[in-house]
Amino acid sequence: MQYIIDATGKKLGRVSSEAASILRGKRDTGFAPNKVSEDTVVIENISKLDLSERRLEDEGFVTYSGYPGGLKHETRGHLIGRRGMKEVVMRTIRGMLPRNKLRDQMLKHLTMKD
Repeated sequence: MQYIIDATGKKLGRVSSEAASILRGKRDTGFAPNKVSEDTVVIENISKLDLSERRLEDEGFVTYSGYPGGLKHETRGHLIGRRGMKEVVMRTIRGMLPRNKLRDQMLKHLTMKD
């Protein structure tokens, strides 16, 4: 089944948690945590998400290369300027899914439109 989420005027966390729940298969009656759901999610109007200036500058994403001095912090505003709004939404949803072998397979069922 295909779910369409309109992101106009909604907060980033609300849209992301709804999409992560659908991708996980929680809306199916036959939910199994070891199976990938066949449901697809389409998020529309990503550029119209409600993000405050404080959220763009304060909180961000952290990556670590594993080497000394390899810890990097990046704000959401900088990431939007560098990669676009789709990357911010993708990273947020990816962080809400379980960290196992099925996560990348679940994310293949996600499409985003501006």
